[in-house]
Amino acid sequence: MTQNAAPIGMGVRFAALMLDWLGASLIVTGIVHQNYGYEGERLLIFFAEVTLLTALMGSSAGQRVFRLKVVDQNTGGALPPLRVLIRTLLIVLVVPALFKKDGISYHDYICKSVVVRR
Repeated sequence: MTQNAAPIGMGVRFAALMLDWLGASLIVTGIVHQNYGYEGERLLIFFAEVTLLTALMGSSAGQRVFRLKVVDQNTGGALPPLRVLIRTLLIVLVVPALFKKDGISYHDYICKSVVVRR
């Protein structure tokens, strides 16, 4: 891990994730004018938002609110787009994001990423 990069706790990361999910929910609700169902669309919008914003700016909308950033665990630099895509896919699959290996969530462990304060 980089010298100045201390991993962020799961509580604030979960809050950022919930903001991203809320954003996707609001978009779906605005498009279809209903407040239920449409989980596939919500998941697709969530996946697109998190992947695109993380690849382009280093953090999703929810992470930006909490001043978090996803970086390469070895260099502290930007995560390559393919690793961002895989990381987001693992988050969408849910289970890898819930378990940890040596204190690091599996989606970060697999993608060699870490979430740090901006």
